[in-house]
Amino acid sequence: MPPLRLVFLGSDPIALPTLDFLMGEGRKLVEIVAVFTQPDRPHGRGQKLLPGPIKEWALARGLPVFQPERLGSDDVVRVRELGTEVALVMAYGQILKEDFLATPRLGVFNLHTSLLPKYRGASPATVAIASGDEETGISFMRVVRKLDAGAVVDVERIAIGPHDTTGTIEAALGRAAAPLTARCLASLCEGPLASTEQDEAQVSYCRRLAKTDGVLDFSRPAAELSRRINALMPWPGCTIDIAGTPVKLGLAEVGAGLSCAEPGTVLEPEEDALPVATANGVLRLLQLQRPGGRMLAASEFLRGFTVPVATVLGSQPMPPLVASQPFPRKG
Repeated sequence: MPPLRLVFLGSDPIALPTLDFLMGEGRKLVEIVAVFTQPDRPHGRGQKLLPGPIKEWALARGLPVFQPERLGSDDVVRVRELGTEVALVMAYGQILKEDFLATPRLGVFNLHTSLLPKYRGASPATVAIASGDEETGISFMRVVRKLDAGAVVDVERIAIGPHDTTGTIEAALGRAAAPLTARCLASLCEGPLASTEQDEAQVSYCRRLAKTDGVLDFSRPAAELSRRINALMPWPGCTIDIAGTPVKLGLAEVGAGLSCAEPGTVLEPEEDALPVATANGVLRLLQLQRPGGRMLAASEFLRGFTVPVATVLGSQPMPPLVASQPFPRKG
């Protein structure tokens, strides 16, 4: 049987390992006939329009690339004319309409970076870390109009360690997506895919992150704060104010013992950490970054930046990252 004609839709580098599989070993299963990705966006001080990583990958391999601001009827016609049999989506950034979903003969599937029905929405890896989950994963799912609500075909699981950040977990999820895609496409080539409907009683939602999420409330437990710091790395990053200087935090953990100091109080520096008192436990700040500098280990940071012991760091309420209902859209 000839390879299935596949259209890929994605915009984030997390999809690159899957694309590499599709153009390598996966060529016996599918032929990529087009790639859809977001339009070029302005970057840097000069705000020059630059292509995204998926476009660069596709052009380097001679694949047709389409970049509609919003998928429309012309794109549906194009997908139909390409003889598309299956479409695969990963971190594309657009919601697909019914006419597009109905066009590929075998359906449209999505690689969603959570173990559904947990964490439908835009920031599942971040929320898994912040919530203290011991594992997360990729769900290969059917795409329907409702947000991330389609039936799940298969999953690939990965562990979350105490020092994992969104950066490290998304890299692991990107790698995990390739073997999952291989299994599911191989099954699709043999016949219709079996899938399991999501349990709506277990659904939770996450939202798109904002710079305003990078605040800390030291009246919360150290365990919650360390997870929050790690979850928001690399973006937007949690920031503390030290004598008027915004200092970005890169990594944290829970220290041994307790402190009776006021929450937010800077304690005596340790060899590899800047400890801070919280409502429950001690928070050890392991990596810090001053404006214009690079992220440093705490010991190196403190050699060039003085943080007086007994300084009380300010607290702000931390916006929720997960909810049982979809977050309202802004604007």
